[in-house]
Amino acid sequence: MPLDPPPDWLLPRRQEIGERIRSARLRAGLTQLQLAERIGREHRTIHRWEYAQRIPDLEDLLLIAWALGVPVEELVK
Repeated sequence: MPLDPPPDWLLPRRQEIGERIRSARLRAGLTQLQLAERIGREHRTIHRWEYAQRIPDLEDLLLIAWALGVPVEELVK
């Protein structure tokens, strides 16, 4: 059940995770579309994660880490 309103720390944390996904994707030389195809998601979903509109769940984080060749910890530390 989501908290309403969400805690103050939530948006900055989502932004940090989104930036880490974006940085890892760029280091891997992939576009949002290419990453989306690798993990079976729409490119709009990648955009939403990178710009903190949504946060990936654990399964998605595992897929992202695998597709980018990074440990999950790098995305969420």
